[in-house]
This record gives sequence, C-alpha cells and structure tokens, in this order.
Amino acid sequence: MMKSIQLCTAFRLVAVCSLFLINGQLQADDAKKTHGVWTDASDSTLPADFQLQGEYVGAIKGGGKLGAQVISLGSGKFQAVVYPAGLPGDGWEGKDKILLDGTLVDGTALLEPASGNKKYLAASPTEFSATRSFPPEGQREYTANISGKTMTGRTDDAKTFELKKVSRKSDSIGQKPPKGAVVLFDGTNTDQWNGGRLDGTTKLLNTDGHDIVTKQKFNNYTMHIEFMLPYRPDARGQGRGNSGFYQVDHYEVQILDSFGLAGLNNECGGIYSKAAPKLNMCLPPLTWQTYDVDFTNAVVNPQSKKVKDATITVKLNGVVIHDSLAIKGKTGGSRSEPIGTPGPIKLQGHGNPLQFRNIWIAEKK
Repeated sequence: MMKSIQLCTAFRLVAVCSLFLINGQLQADDAKKTHGVWTDASDSTLPADFQLQGEYVGAIKGGGKLGAQVISLGSGKFQAVVYPAGLPGDGWEGKDKILLDGTLVDGTALLEPASGNKKYLAASPTEFSATRSFPPEGQREYTANISGKTMTGRTDDAKTFELKKVSRKSDSIGQKPPKGAVVLFDGTNTDQWNGGRLDGTTKLLNTDGHDIVTKQKFNNYTMHIEFMLPYRPDARGQGRGNSGFYQVDHYEVQILDSFGLAGLNNECGGIYSKAAPKLNMCLPPLTWQTYDVDFTNAVVNPQSKKVKDATITVKLNGVVIHDSLAIKGKTGGSRSEPIGTPGPIKLQGHGNPLQFRNIWIAEKK
C-alpha cells in the first residue's frame, strides 16, 4: 500500500513539475512576444496594434482641422496625441495637445480622455504620458475609436470628427548625391565603413547593435542619410530604437523612436544633451526617415584655443529642426581627439537593430 502511495505521489509530482515547466515556457514565450522587436513593416508576426499606430488627419465637422499621432504602448494599449489645426510640421501651432488613452477591443481601438496619475514615458500604459506635464496644456475631454484606417470621435462640445490614416514621406527620400559627393552607402557594399553589415536580401546597411564609423574623415560638409527605426512597443525612452548620427564623431544628432513625444534634447532630432529640436518631426517606427545636415566644424587657433563653435543646420523629414545652431562642446560618446579636427561619421549601435540606406556626403569648399 505504501509503495502505491509513493508511486502515486511521484506521478503527481512529475505532473505538477511538468505543468510548471509548460507554464514557465508559455510565460517565457509570452515575454518574448511582449518585448518583441520588429524591423520589417511587412512582417506577418507584427501585432494588430501596429496597424493602428501612426498618423491621422481630418477635421471637426463644421470646424477646424485636426491631426493625431497614435503611439503603440504594447499589449493592445495606445496613447493618442491630438493636435488642433493639424500634425507637427503641417498646421499644428506648437502648443495645445489633447491626450487619449486607448485599448484594443475586437480589432478596434477605443479611446477615452487620458486620466489618472501619469508620468512622462512611464512603463505602465495606464500611467504613460506623451507630454512632460499632465494634463497637457489644451487638454480636453475627447473620445474616439479607430477601426481600419479611420479615427472617428466626438469633442467635449458634442461635435464629431473623422480622421484618416496618412503615411507622410520626407521630400528628400531618395535624394541623389550631388556631383563630387562621396557615396557612403548605396546598397552594394560596406567598403566605406569600419563595421556594419550589408543585408543580402534587403540591400540595407545594418548596425546590428554595434557602432560603425566611416573610414574617411571629414570636416565641413552637407550630408544625407535615410534610416528606419525598429518597432519596440513595450520599450520606453532610450530603450526604443536608440542610436546616434555623429558629426565628425564629436557631435551626436540623436536617433530614437520619439514618435508623438515632447521632442527633448535626448530624443530624435536633439543634439544630444545640448539642444532640443524646434519641432518633433519623428515619424512612426518602421517608416523611412531622413536627416539632411549642413555642418561646419569648430575652429581653433594655433594655440589650440577654440575661436568658433561648430555649427549645424538639420532637417528631419524635410523640416528644419536646427537652424545654424552653434554647438557648445562635444557630446557624450565621442572620439577623444580635439575639437576642430576632421573626423569620421559614426552611426551608433546601442544594441538596437537600426537600418540605413542612401547615405552620401559632400565636402564644402
């Protein structure tokens, strides 16, 4: 009898342990899915959330134009940033914002006025705010839903609105290099770089999470580069596709999925830790974006004293976000050589799968 009980207990332990192992594997698989990273907009494993995130434009019935940027926060959660008069760079006056919290239900995102105790870039979707102060200036009690490529809703004074999903494209996408420019990457090889990988299928330049630098050094130039940010809905802040576009490997122009956010100096378009962009022109992840830069290096005298700061004009997706900005000193992570010396272009890896194409640079005479 005792042997039977012992055998039965053993079988139960095996079954329970097996159940724990199965549940543990399921939880591990769920964790992998929850913290997924996608690099291709046509990937069949992309969650339904991806199709609803993005930009929407339309109007209030009988009223003015509206724009909205819908940020995917993972696990079927969203935050929509609604802009009176249109999207950033296309009508928005630069002040008022309206935040809505969203949940995916049977393929439709249901959006309600954002409320509760919220913090900028909080990990929890229920506590997340896309604005540094909450509620933001201009907050109103709008409601909406998104189905397919249409957002329909109602204002706090009972007016209806309808917005359609749009895919904005930089006017410099595909821009050809001028005569005499150095083509740093055209999809055929990585000969101009130390590091980096040419994907044989996509013909794109991949950092694979590691810094890559040009073999050649530069000083004063204009430059064009196209980049794609990964889709990482569960990540926040600097964990969301972080990279950097370093001028002469001294001054970092930040690359980051800052879609819909405040536009700080450590977000996309910022001169890292030095200057915030005039406007947050970051587009949604898995969208091709452009930087167009006019850079003039710092000047030092024979005694190695700086007599002039480096200056930079930056267009992000065709919109000027820095205009002849003087950069007061090097940014973090740069090379150790003195300012004012020629240096390479660096694309920072930071552990993220960044993809680049159509990169060229033209020295100024």
